[in-house]
Amino acid sequence: MPPPHQQLALLPRPTRVSRRSGHFVLDPHTRVHADSGAQEAADLLRALLRPATGLSLGPSPDGRIVLALDPALSGLGEEGYGLTVGPDALLLRAARPAGLLHGVQTIRQLLPPAALGSAPVRRTRWELPCVQITDTPRLARRGFMIDVARHFQPVEWLHHLTDLLALHKLNVLQLHLTDDQGWRLPVADYPLLTEIGGHRAESAGDGVPHGGSYTTEELRALVAYAAARGVTVVPEIEMPGHARAALAAYPELGNHPSVRHEVWTRWGVCENVFGVHDATLDFCRTVLDEVMDAFPSRYVHLGGDECPKAEWYTSPSALERVREAGLPGPEALHTWFMGQVGDHLVEHGRHPLGWTESGEDLPESFTVLPWRDADHGHVAARRGHDVIMAPYRTSYFDYPQSDHPAEPPGQPGLLTLRDVYEAEAVPTSWEAPAARHVLGVQAQLWSEYAPTPAHLEYLAFPRLTALAERGWSARRDWDGFALRLDHHQERLDALGVRGRRWTATATPPPGEETA
Repeated sequence: MPPPHQQLALLPRPTRVSRRSGHFVLDPHTRVHADSGAQEAADLLRALLRPATGLSLGPSPDGRIVLALDPALSGLGEEGYGLTVGPDALLLRAARPAGLLHGVQTIRQLLPPAALGSAPVRRTRWELPCVQITDTPRLARRGFMIDVARHFQPVEWLHHLTDLLALHKLNVLQLHLTDDQGWRLPVADYPLLTEIGGHRAESAGDGVPHGGSYTTEELRALVAYAAARGVTVVPEIEMPGHARAALAAYPELGNHPSVRHEVWTRWGVCENVFGVHDATLDFCRTVLDEVMDAFPSRYVHLGGDECPKAEWYTSPSALERVREAGLPGPEALHTWFMGQVGDHLVEHGRHPLGWTESGEDLPESFTVLPWRDADHGHVAARRGHDVIMAPYRTSYFDYPQSDHPAEPPGQPGLLTLRDVYEAEAVPTSWEAPAARHVLGVQAQLWSEYAPTPAHLEYLAFPRLTALAERGWSARRDWDGFALRLDHHQERLDALGVRGRRWTATATPPPGEETA
C-alpha cells in the first residue's frame, strides 16, 4: 500500500498527511465562512473553482468551509497551514494570510483534476477525500525567473504562469526585463528605452524583426494578480553589463558616447557596458525609482553578471572614476558600480539581489544568486551574504530535458527531471552557519531558444514541479515523486499546460531516466 501522500498525489509533498475515511462534498449549496483575515483566501478559492465547477461558494456564517487566521499556528511560520477535511466540514487555518493561500492550492489538488480547468464541467457534485494535513515549507524563497528580454512574452501568459507557480507553492516570479537584445520596461523620463531599445532587427540571423514592451498598468496589474495568489513579482534590471539595448537608445550612457549602436541581434555576451560617470548613475537611479514605484517587492534584482571590462580600460571617464574613487584599477569598477546602485535601493528600504560569479564580487548589502557553481554560494555565505541557490547545472531550464532527437534546440547539455529533483538546495558539506544563509532556490528559463509561451512551457514543465518540491519539502524520494507526478500530469493537462508529458511507468526516450 503506497503511503497517503502518493494516494493523494499532492505536489509538492506536504509535511504531514493523514488520510481519513469518507469524503467532503461540494455542491451548489456549499457556502464559505471566512473570518476578517481570511477574506482574500476565500475570494481566491471562489475565483479558482468557479470556472470549471460553476459553484459560487458564497459567504455564510454557517458555511461548511471555514477559513480562519489562527495565532495558535504561529509555529508553522509565514507560509504554513493546517487543513482538516471531514465528511461534514472543511477547516483551513494558518497564522498568516500566505499560509491560507497555499492551503487553497492544496484544496484544489484534492479535487478531481477537471475542477482545475477553465472549461465548465457538467457536474453538480465534487468530492474531496477526508484528510488531515499540516504543512510548512523547508525554504522561505522558492522562485522562477523568466526571461522576457530576449523574447517578449504577452502579459496574459505571465498571468497564466503565475497561476501555475501558485499551484506548486512557488512564491517568486522574477522578470528578466532588460538585456542586450531588448528593454521591456517603460521609464517616463527615458521613452526611447522602449521605443528604440524594445525592438531589434532580427534574432541570431533569422531576419525577423522582434519587439514589445509592457505598460506600467500591465505590470501593476500583474503584481496585484500575483499577490492575490501568494506570489511576489521581482523585477530584474541588468547592469552594468547586458546593457546594449539601453545604449542603443541613449549612447551617452556608454563609455564611448560618440559610438552609435543598434539593439543587439545576437546571443551570448556583448562587450558594450554602461559607463560609470555621473549621468549614467543618475539614469540608473531614475530607472530604479520607477521600478520601485511599480513593484512593491522587498527585493530588486540588479543583474551584475557577465560584465566585460575592456571598455573601462579605454574610457577617459572610467579611468577618471578609478582615480577619483581610489580604486586599484578598472576591474574594481564592477563592484564599485554595484555598490552605488545597491545603496540607492537600500536608502529606499529595498534589498538588492545580484548574480555572483565567484561569491566575492558583490557588495555586502546584496543577497546573491550563484549561477556558475554552487561552491560560489558557499563562499558568499561564509562572507555573510544571504544566498538563493541558482547554479546552472541544476536550475537552468533552457537546457534540453533529454537527448532524444525530437527535443527542441537549446543550450548544449542536458538537465533531466531527476537532475533537478535530486540536487541539494543546501549542500550537506556546508557548515551550519553557512547553511543558515540559504534563503531558497530559483530556476531560470532564458529565452534565446524559446520564442513563444508554448516553447517556454515545454521547457519549464515538468521540471518546475521538481524544483517546487525541492524547495518546499524536507523529505524527498524520487520514486514517490515520480508516481505523484504521474497523477499530477492530469492536473497540468486540465490547466492546458504545454509541457513535456511525464508518465512514471512509460518507457522514456534515450537520455531520460525511469522511475
